[in-house]
Amino acid sequence: MARTRVAVLYGGQSVEHGVSINSARNIGQYLDRERFDPVFIGITPTGGWYHTPTVTKHIEQGSPLSVRLTGKGSWITSAGVSLEVDVVFPVLHGTGGEDGTVQGLLGVMDLPMVGTGVLGSALCMNKRIAKQLLERFDVPVVPYRVLYRTDPAPDFRELVNAVPVPFMVKAANLGSSVGVSKVRDAASYDAALADAFQYDDTVLIEEFVNAREIECAILGNDPPEASLPGEIVMNPKYEFYTFDAKYVDPDAVSIVVPAVLSADETATIQSLSLRAYQVLQCQDFARVDLFLTRDGRIYVNEINTIPGFTNSSMYPMMWQERGIAFSDLITRLIDCALNRYQKNRDLRRDFSSNLTY
Repeated sequence: MARTRVAVLYGGQSVEHGVSINSARNIGQYLDRERFDPVFIGITPTGGWYHTPTVTKHIEQGSPLSVRLTGKGSWITSAGVSLEVDVVFPVLHGTGGEDGTVQGLLGVMDLPMVGTGVLGSALCMNKRIAKQLLERFDVPVVPYRVLYRTDPAPDFRELVNAVPVPFMVKAANLGSSVGVSKVRDAASYDAALADAFQYDDTVLIEEFVNAREIECAILGNDPPEASLPGEIVMNPKYEFYTFDAKYVDPDAVSIVVPAVLSADETATIQSLSLRAYQVLQCQDFARVDLFLTRDGRIYVNEINTIPGFTNSSMYPMMWQERGIAFSDLITRLIDCALNRYQKNRDLRRDFSSNLTY
């Protein structure tokens, strides 16, 4: 039986480029070689696409690629060799990877793809739109305000009459806590806006909630299932879950899987996570990040449609706790994508009419 050829797409034009490389390296390592034959495709920070022999930070040392659109698209190497693949596993975190752009390209190429499609990716990536939709479907979110680059920013003294300090300032379309700051005074407010507007034209101001950081992993489509929640317990030297705390400092956090929760708290977190996953049109897998306050309130913070697969990433840990090993998890995700693709192929794409053309 021929092995399924899986294109592992990694790197990208994103502030999370390095995180993507680490995630893709793990996926490449744990991909079941009895069923799958990996093809590694890296995207440089400047947007070049290359076929690489393995996952590497030296992406530009691979063979440059172009795209051939022939009904069933493929990549062509600089030597003219066609890279025919059966399914693509995008491991692209952040801008250009989780925002629906690469998902649209793969759709045009008619390639099966692991993970959420164009609509869900775009919805989840935009924190403003995601919050508005979740509110519409009674999923609780932290109170927030929206600022646009083209509008004058409210004066700090005016703002604190409506939003208690401290509060959080966030770029609306980034992940991994890039462009996120905690604000306590006018000086940190100005610095936070300057930082966030480096990365985005839209910024959120959120109330700071003194809460436990809870995460829940979702897997599948018909129906999706939720893991037991996990918890990120931060070292007190960090005021919130920063980029360095996530990926750089090995002593920044301890991870508790499953989280110590009551049965009611667990059930509510799983229910809200599944509802958010479905409201925001997620597919195959996602990680839902939540807050659990000291007085028992639960908020959905955001959804990551391509959660990390690094050695410190919660998504695979939460499924390992449920008895699904890393390699088996990757296999299940690829099977989800192929099954969903086949169901979509069964839908009619033609329509008989009297139109002449």
